[in-house]
Amino acid sequence: MKHIALILAACTLFFGACAQNPKNNQVNEPTENNNMKKTLVAYFSATGTTKAAAECLAKEKNADLFEIAAEQPYTAADLDWTDKKSRSTLEMKDKSSRPAIATTCDNIADYDTVWIGFPVWWYTAPTIINTFIEAHDLSGKTLCVFATSGGSNVTGSAADLKKAYPQYSWGESRLMN
Repeated sequence: MKHIALILAACTLFFGACAQNPKNNQVNEPTENNNMKKTLVAYFSATGTTKAAAECLAKEKNADLFEIAAEQPYTAADLDWTDKKSRSTLEMKDKSSRPAIATTCDNIADYDTVWIGFPVWWYTAPTIINTFIEAHDLSGKTLCVFATSGGSNVTGSAADLKKAYPQYSWGESRLMN
């Protein structure tokens, strides 16, 4: 009986000492690898539809919002896709077109994931999205795409961006109508 009591006492001391070992207690200690990852939802919205989708996505992802605004705002005439001389038509015909943006995201370095959203124009992303991408250092980030469209899907747009910017890490893409 004494031996059993001694064994139980020794086990109690042993397990108690192990529980006090700091190496076994790392659950809440912050490390470089488990810092909270930050997400940004950057969007271009010509009519407000993509803005509404961006707000929903930002809420879902607990993300910050950034509007990709054109330095010269688009008018209804600029967006008339049936007019072969409208601003949007001319921009989309010229693959080198880079419409100026009103501002850049000064704290882009703070984010690990950047969702880039836009309305699908001519089956792809508007060229202002290229302006945004080229104006920021997106190295080391995961880029995801979301789009709104009245009839197209996001697959072609996402593929075009991945092809144009293969140096970046691309994640999921989503159509949000």
